[in-house]
Amino acid sequence: MNMNAQAIQAVTEQEIEDVYKIRKLVFVGEQGVSEEEEYDEHEDKSDHVLIYYEGQPVGAARTRVVEDMAKMERVCILASHRKHGLGRVIMNKLEEIAKEKGLKKAKLHAQTHAEPFYEKLGYKRVSDVFYEADIPHVAMVKPL
Repeated sequence: MNMNAQAIQAVTEQEIEDVYKIRKLVFVGEQGVSEEEEYDEHEDKSDHVLIYYEGQPVGAARTRVVEDMAKMERVCILASHRKHGLGRVIMNKLEEIAKEKGLKKAKLHAQTHAEPFYEKLGYKRVSDVFYEADIPHVAMVKPL
């Protein structure tokens, strides 16, 4: 576990702003997703998570309830902070939020390059490759 990292549920205006800022840098800036696609009608109904590394916000994600399952979405870490175990910290926080809501299963749409990462966390692929925002994805699920 990375002791310099802390994942929190983003609730204040500043925390939510940081979540959007990180997602914009990663998905819009780095991956070319349109802002219209990145920010959708589910933002207000989602629980947002922010990860800090040495006091700086460096990662974000959200979870929401879809068909009695936690749907993990928009998981991202700034390029400068990848490969330090922060993705695992953020996923643990999302799963903790889901369990607090009494949910027994989590699902996500993983970009295909991230599939091995999610497999290590116990997620299993349950679909063929499909495209979201012109990026190849697979659906994955995990019992909580």
